[in-house]
Amino acid sequence: MTKHSALVATACVSALLLALNLPAQSTDEASQTAGVSKVRIVRLSEVRGQVQLDRNNDRGYEPATANLPIVEGSKLQTGQGVAEVEFEDNSTLRIAPDSLVEFPQLERRADGTTASSVHLVKGMAYVSIVKAKPNEFNLLFGEQKVSLPTPSHVRLHLESTEARLSVLDINLRIDGPSGTMDVSKKKTITFDLLEHQQAAVAKDILPEPYDEWDQSSTGYHARAANYSAYGGSGYSYGLNDMSYYGNFVSGSSCGMGSMWRPYFASAAWDPYANGTMAYYQGAGYSWVSPYPWGWTPYHSGSWAFCQGTGWGWMPGNSWYGLNNMMAMNPNNPGNPLGSGASGPRRLPIAPPHPPRVGEPSMVAVNTKPLVRSEVASPESFVFRRDSAGMGVPRDAFGKLDKMSQHADTHGMVNQRIYLSVPDSAMGPGRPTSTAVMAGSIRRGSPPPPSSSMGGMQPMGGPVSGPSMGRSPGMSPSSGSMPSSRGPSSAPSAGPPASAGPRSH
Repeated sequence: MTKHSALVATACVSALLLALNLPAQSTDEASQTAGVSKVRIVRLSEVRGQVQLDRNNDRGYEPATANLPIVEGSKLQTGQGVAEVEFEDNSTLRIAPDSLVEFPQLERRADGTTASSVHLVKGMAYVSIVKAKPNEFNLLFGEQKVSLPTPSHVRLHLESTEARLSVLDINLRIDGPSGTMDVSKKKTITFDLLEHQQAAVAKDILPEPYDEWDQSSTGYHARAANYSAYGGSGYSYGLNDMSYYGNFVSGSSCGMGSMWRPYFASAAWDPYANGTMAYYQGAGYSWVSPYPWGWTPYHSGSWAFCQGTGWGWMPGNSWYGLNNMMAMNPNNPGNPLGSGASGPRRLPIAPPHPPRVGEPSMVAVNTKPLVRSEVASPESFVFRRDSAGMGVPRDAFGKLDKMSQHADTHGMVNQRIYLSVPDSAMGPGRPTSTAVMAGSIRRGSPPPPSSSMGGMQPMGGPVSGPSMGRSPGMSPSSGSMPSSRGPSSAPSAGPPASAGPRSH
């Protein structure tokens, strides 16, 4: 990060800190009690494959998309898919396929700390709590309640008759029907959910297919701490995504200051051409961006247009929370959106009334075709101009600036890749689509078969299923594959394999 970008990041962090004292996730005053608020900043930060969310609005489960806000009472379930939820302090919850979690408690106390309770009903979940404020985080399953300290990292696998809690980091104290027990890290506790007998402790942790995904995602979020140093705070919500998927450019030619722009976005790209308007009781319609970086720039600051450069985001001191549709109104006092535009511009207009019976509570907006970068084959990934990072797995390709320049010049550019799946996800025969979600995309060519893969197996043939693209009938997600380890663990990438013809 350059010194200039660091200063802008500081301003961005300041805006986020201000957000902690402003309405973020709820405007329903009836839900507030003395000293406790339901104002939270919690979102679906990653969606892959078949994922559904019940937003506690009497509409039941609806197809989920990245950046949907999570409010108290929500329920999140996966089919052949995986999902991640990110909290204000960069703590994360990841759920594997065929899982269900509920959010019975999402509160903020008068002192600014948060209290969260997550109930795993079935399946498998990973929880990573970062070292931040002394926030309260409770993991519920069966009749058990585990209060996770800061920091901590656990994996919970729930079956019909037993639950296995693996302590990946930091010692835990567990309270339950059978009493209180202290468990050290790198051990697994098995709970009998039927007989309520004393939990058994094993001295090892057996591998699960989605451990690789959890480890790489944990590392990705941990790097957000690098940016918090500029703001003097542990809060750097969304900055990691913005740093990976874009950079700050000068808007001085238009009389504006520094603007953040996503990679793979030409001057014709429109930040509000594609998205979803999701209705929340008490707050109205909220704009949900499908882009993997699309949280912070749509809930704070403002967008402005610079002729010859295009649309860019500028940090600001306003936090819109669920009410972020107001940020799209160029007539809104104090909001510079559209102030530098060279011509008329259509903005999405929310329905004038709440959804009626039989009407959807989420309205898709596509004033232009949504452009995606994606896996073209098991050996090739194609980056497309004006995809703005849509479909690009986070942290899989290292720095994206050179790729973005090539795509802007030629319309598209191909990068040589190989797909790899952990040993624990490999069963007899061809890998399933859900197994592929447990793997990663890596740059370059696979190492020779005799080389150590670190528990990962290269895949040499096409794999069918939703993991290779968008699932049928599902809303757009932030990409087609789970993230891989960062650039330090991936083969060094040379120049792009080839550049495609310039598209118009």
